Amino acid sequence: MEIQYTLPTIEQAARSFLAQAGSRRVFAFHAPMGTGKTTFIAALCRAVGVQSQPSSPTFSLVNEYVTMDGASVYHIDLYRIKDQQEARYAGIEEILHSGDMCFVEWPEKAIEIFPENTLHLNMEIRPVSTPSGIKDTRYLCTFTNTTHESA
Repeated sequence: MEIQYTLPTIEQAARSFLAQAGSRRVFAFHAPMGTGKTTFIAALCRAVGVQSQPSSPTFSLVNEYVTMDGASVYHIDLYRIKDQQEARYAGIEEILHSGDMCFVEWPEKAIEIFPENTLHLNMEIRPVSTPSGIKDTRYLCTFTNTTHESA
């Protein structure tokens, strides 16, 4: 499945993505640095009713947010993690298997600890020309219902 969006349509794209994701709770975002992972995850957090302003957890590793319904949503950034052992030691595996919603950047750092039903997303940026000839940026998010072995 695929979602294409621009920054002005990111909120609608986030809602559409969540509708297509069904009952999935763990989302692994694969993309190079600067692709917009954190920006899209912030839109997803708003779409599920997170009360505070989502921000990047690069240095803290994990940000926990609470929705209007009192549910926990985790935004995890594994960029600074060396391997699965360090992620386990930091308690990441426990969070991923908690049943709470988890949005994870840089999952390839510890892919072995993810639940089997994790939804993997690949993101990229594609420049496009508008009818008036102005360059715009379109973000592409593809996702698969397969396990990490085939992602």
